[in-house]
Amino acid sequence: LRDLRVTTTKAESRTAGERVSALGELRVNQDAYAEVAAPSPARVVKVLAKAGENVKVGQALVELHSADIGKARAEVQAANARVEVARKNVDRKRKLVTDRLIAERELIEAEAALSEAEADQKVAAAALRQFSGAQGGSGLTLRSPVAGTIIERDVAVGQLADPSRTLYRVGDLSALWLIAHVFERDAVRVRVGGTGVATFAALPGQTVDGTISWIGSEVDPSSRTIPVRLDIPNPEGVLRPGMSATVSIPLGDASGTVVAVPLAAVQRVGETWAVFVPRGEGVFDVRPIGRGRDLGGEVEVLSGLLPGDQVVVDGAFLLKAESDKARGGGGDHDHH
Repeated sequence: LRDLRVTTTKAESRTAGERVSALGELRVNQDAYAEVAAPSPARVVKVLAKAGENVKVGQALVELHSADIGKARAEVQAANARVEVARKNVDRKRKLVTDRLIAERELIEAEAALSEAEADQKVAAAALRQFSGAQGGSGLTLRSPVAGTIIERDVAVGQLADPSRTLYRVGDLSALWLIAHVFERDAVRVRVGGTGVATFAALPGQTVDGTISWIGSEVDPSSRTIPVRLDIPNPEGVLRPGMSATVSIPLGDASGTVVAVPLAAVQRVGETWAVFVPRGEGVFDVRPIGRGRDLGGEVEVLSGLLPGDQVVVDGAFLLKAESDKARGGGGDHDHH
């Protein structure tokens, strides 16, 4: 058993109806993803988070030093001082106008100067607000805007961080997007809310269900395909953005259900199609089945299995070889 590396899965009930197979790739969920960069040129002082680390919203990622912060803070202080002087000037001239010691025009000019100073104050405050993680002096801490995993870190102490350069890519990897490229003739029959079945080159024999959540509005002129997005659960974190996939997608309105197993589970034993069903430690029954349609990484089972029955996936081919040897040698034909 150790040499065979046998793994099993359950036969599952699937919606019937016509299906189409398409190629695709995994991507991060853009609704729970962020790229973090410095708001202005700054020197990296301290790196606080590393690639692969799980972070919370608002968790500190990196500390920077930026001369622009000190400049922006000084401009705010100067703008505040100008507003205070202009306000006092208006108050003083208002009293002089009341006492008829100056013309009203001077008061109007003072009020205009106050309005201008207040506008400059707002501009200076907005310039400082871009440094949302600013500390005292010229320090700046960049924080994660989303909860998730640090997918990529491109920062080191002493580097100059420029606004055009992404320092961190953070995303929630517990659910991913699978973008399938479906030919236009089929894509027009795909329905949002349907369930697709994905298989991955990196995980042979395993299938993952995904919900169709979006269908593109434009045809790719080079491939004549339309992107179809499926939401793929990834609670164990086994799947990675960038993995290639093949996905079986239902077309039109599916009615009824069928029993399905992974393609790798089905083997030709003698004159029949069969699967191997575990029956105790190291014992496997050869279960003949009626093979139906290929369902994109899975096979429809017309007879011989019920939903929930355990079948061998990885190791099924080697069990078939053992079965063939046993049959050739006149051994037990029913279990091996």
